[in-house]
Amino acid sequence: MADTIAPRQWRHHIARATALFGAALLAGCATLVPRGPVEQAPPPTTRPQPTRPDPVTGGIPEDTQRHRVALLVPLTGPNGGVGRSIANATQLALLDTRSERVRITTYDTAAGAGPAAQRAIAEGNRLILGPLLAEDVRAVTPIARAAKVPVISYSNDVSVAGNGAWLLGYTPAQSIDRVVGHARTNGMTQFAGLVPAGVYGQRASTSFLRAVEQAGGQVVSLQTYPRGGIAAAVTRLAKNSPYEAVLIADQAGAAAMAVPAIRKTPSRSARVLGTELWNTETGLGSMPALNGAWYASVSNTLYRQFATKYRARFNAAPYRLSSLGYDSVLLTVRIARDWTIGRDFPESRLRAEDGFAGLDGAFRFGRDGVAERALEVQEVRAGGAVTVSPAPRTFGE
Repeated sequence: MADTIAPRQWRHHIARATALFGAALLAGCATLVPRGPVEQAPPPTTRPQPTRPDPVTGGIPEDTQRHRVALLVPLTGPNGGVGRSIANATQLALLDTRSERVRITTYDTAAGAGPAAQRAIAEGNRLILGPLLAEDVRAVTPIARAAKVPVISYSNDVSVAGNGAWLLGYTPAQSIDRVVGHARTNGMTQFAGLVPAGVYGQRASTSFLRAVEQAGGQVVSLQTYPRGGIAAAVTRLAKNSPYEAVLIADQAGAAAMAVPAIRKTPSRSARVLGTELWNTETGLGSMPALNGAWYASVSNTLYRQFATKYRARFNAAPYRLSSLGYDSVLLTVRIARDWTIGRDFPESRLRAEDGFAGLDGAFRFGRDGVAERALEVQEVRAGGAVTVSPAPRTFGE
């Protein structure tokens, strides 16, 4: 893990992100894939081309004025809505930054992420943003690495990081560590956990056990359940020692179904803890069972401004994950200032000690290639969620 960054540096980056997005608003007036809004976002808009047409060689446009960057996301298929929302967000970021040095071309991964990556590299792209799913990252990384093209993925599966792949996705380990730490500072020592079967549940279990141990607490029971079996898992929890906090590492809807059963056990007053998945839910405030529950996530302050502008432009609500697309462009534009056109992307710049800033707050890449974020703790209340523990100003706090 990188050294702790001075508070003044992070305040500068967060303030810069706020100023940048505020100015843009004025100027403009798996891996689990979390659920998003019902309405489908329209296909990504095409960024206006320069007045002078690009020269063409062998049928492929050449651009001597801008860096070629590929965006690999699903535009069709079951995850097409998420992919289109991310693609639209990247276009908004280009418009907001008024960058004239970056050109983004979108490639649909629904028919195969590997072929999409091969085409992107053949057409001269020297950086890949995406893909979204872990299996697609695994397909793309060796192809991109052979061409010396870095990959900045939106996956949350840390197992695919490294070898030229960098992860921007929100990882459960960081969220669980933060919310467990918050519970521990509020006097809770006895913890229980409910985790779904599958890869996400396995990683959440490992993270939970480690977080509780490091916080000086004790896990009295940890139950795994298949889809639809969370009620039986609650019954098994009740057979163990009482607990003061229970982590439910699942979507908010599944957690809401479990809470009534928990309230009928000897641990009826236990505080419910959630994960980063809850931050993608649009109806938390309409789930009374979750009132008082805590979960850790990135801040939504700048995202709300972005969502308002997104709706005005695309006449649809963005998916929460679209902020990853926006922030990946901010990162690219920042590095592009010193990136010579026609040269390989300076991958070492991703390890910048002062990190980066975006809609989701400040972040930096660790030695493992995973984005480390300063998270806040939110409490679910009627109508939504409120911040009860702000994000730390430094990663050492």
